[in-house]
Amino acid sequence: MAKKTSIKSTRIDEAGSPSQLIDAKITELGDWRGEMLARVRGIIKQAVPDVVEEWKWRGVPVWEHAGIICTGETYKAVVKMTFAKGASLDDPSGLFNSSLDGNTRRAIDIHEGDKVDEKALKALIRAALALNTSTKKKPKKA
Repeated sequence: MAKKTSIKSTRIDEAGSPSQLIDAKITELGDWRGEMLARVRGIIKQAVPDVVEEWKWRGVPVWEHAGIICTGETYKAVVKMTFAKGASLDDPSGLFNSSLDGNTRRAIDIHEGDKVDEKALKALIRAALALNTSTKKKPKKA
């Protein structure tokens, strides 16, 4: 059986590294959503230079460091950044505008033409990292 080459029809475990899959998703979108996903990705990497990129749940970019920081989902009318522990984060700039009723997650829906407050977003990403590292189980002493 021949291996298919398009990202849409290729099994994720055969298509490359998570970073390559995210690159391909950005290219495949080919519109404002791809541009915004690339921009958000750049902001995340600036905020946490050693962030780990993952590809989970059949096509969702995920950024991790000591746990999930956030995901970058794309829909027809929105790019959604979901923060895994967003309900536990202070959001003084009011970036969270979606998934506000849950006990754990919070999200930012970015629509076409929205301006992204990079400084506030970096602060939120760094706060998520700080929360991840503060709650990570520490090894027991011998």
